[in-house]
Amino acid sequence: MQDLAGIAVLTLLMAALGGYLVGSIPFGVLLTRAAGAGDVRNIGSGNIGATNVLRTGRKDLALATLLLDAGKGAAALLIARAVTDSDAVAAIAGGAAFLGHLYPVWLGFKGGKGVATFFGLMLAAAWPLGLVAAAVWLLTAAVFRVSSLSALIATLVTPVLALMPIAALNLPTSNSVFLLALAAMTLIWLRHFDNIIRLIKGKEPRIGAKSA
Repeated sequence: MQDLAGIAVLTLLMAALGGYLVGSIPFGVLLTRAAGAGDVRNIGSGNIGATNVLRTGRKDLALATLLLDAGKGAAALLIARAVTDSDAVAAIAGGAAFLGHLYPVWLGFKGGKGVATFFGLMLAAAWPLGLVAAAVWLLTAAVFRVSSLSALIATLVTPVLALMPIAALNLPTSNSVFLLALAAMTLIWLRHFDNIIRLIKGKEPRIGAKSA
């Protein structure tokens, strides 16, 4: 990651706090309540992300949640980069937004699992890398029809790809992007512990399955 020694502490704190507050916006909860679909935390897995919103039967709400959760991570990173012209500060803001989604202050620090926000961050940080990561998710989802498995595989390969320059894909080699991807991947795997257990037992629900 770029040297942060020359950047004011106030700038770093503002980037971190601003990113966290943006990431804390619980779009899944807000959208389902506004649409009269109930509290998504009482449905299916109880997660506030797009996959669980889909279990309400509302594909439109699930798509909106997906885009907004991805967009808030991307917005935090891009705004910080535009204001400071620093990839390191942008990564801090983006990482803080990711933490905000996982541990939102508005919901008692009980948030989502960060997959959509992860892809938004990767697309904003290095769009070719984000596109490849999304393609891995889509391919895995098409084959296995299990959202959690797709997320685990896609996030696992992303930090590796960040360190492997591939000329044909114009993938970047950036310490900031690599560290951001690695940290987010680690947290996503930790947040998916229960999913991993269900995957091992063959009990993980498939994409689109409805829950009461």
